[in-house]
Amino acid sequence: MYITMLGTGAAFADPDRAQSGILVTLDNGGRYLFDCGAGTVRNMVAANASPADVRAVFLTHLHHDHICDFPLFTITGWMWDRPAAPVVLGPRGTAAFCRHLFENGAFDADFRARSAYPLRQGNLDAVRPDVREVSPGLAYEDDDVTIRCDHVEHIPRDIAECFGIRFEAEGRAIAFSGDTSPCDNMVRLARNADLLIHECTFPEAFIEHRRRTGVGTFAHTSPEELGRIARDAGVKSLVATHFGHFESTNEVIRRVARHHFPVELMGPGLMNDVVRDIRKAYDGPLQLAYDLLRIDI
Repeated sequence: MYITMLGTGAAFADPDRAQSGILVTLDNGGRYLFDCGAGTVRNMVAANASPADVRAVFLTHLHHDHICDFPLFTITGWMWDRPAAPVVLGPRGTAAFCRHLFENGAFDADFRARSAYPLRQGNLDAVRPDVREVSPGLAYEDDDVTIRCDHVEHIPRDIAECFGIRFEAEGRAIAFSGDTSPCDNMVRLARNADLLIHECTFPEAFIEHRRRTGVGTFAHTSPEELGRIARDAGVKSLVATHFGHFESTNEVIRRVARHHFPVELMGPGLMNDVVRDIRKAYDGPLQLAYDLLRIDI
């Protein structure tokens, strides 16, 4: 199997990184998508994969940077002849999110216009997602894969549950953190995994700035903390992702970032610091993700 990093950025619109999205492709061609932030569908097509071929989508939580391309994913699959409803896995609230999108929802005009065509009438189920709200434990299973999940710690659970994932197929195990601060559940999900894909949104100084100012959630994992998670879980390989624009040189991002992080510290050189800090605890294979990175395992 191989993994394509469709989006490796965080909540800002970023010219250099799409938002969160990971595509897993099995040797038999089966495809599974984890998160669907802005830009991920475009990058999926750039990676020569069709949204119509994705068997199941897991939305780790309902922050916009993990879900806002989902309508595009679904409508594109419909237009590209998906034969059946996409399976959508996600936390409590996923059903309401999907229910308000298509028929009688935000894209109702699009639905009514396209469904007037006989070809689109033939696969209406493609735009009627099969939503399965998950709880900790076994979330999904088919003839090829098993997906388990557990709560991770990102935003208050009464607002939205957040899940980490363990994906098993072809004798391999991949763990994906979603967004989280360090937690024991993520270490358990990643235990002895062939690959851990884990958020590394901000360096420690940026997390501390957000903690101190209250500008936004600081419930993320710093590079040093990520190194300890990978070490404690005994993972065979680590990919850090979901970078929070701290390395950006874009003028617009730097201008708006002054309310969000210490702009004077921003710059590409921070990526060297990320590697250095992960390496304080973890000495295995390590990659810093970028959009369209392919990882064969």
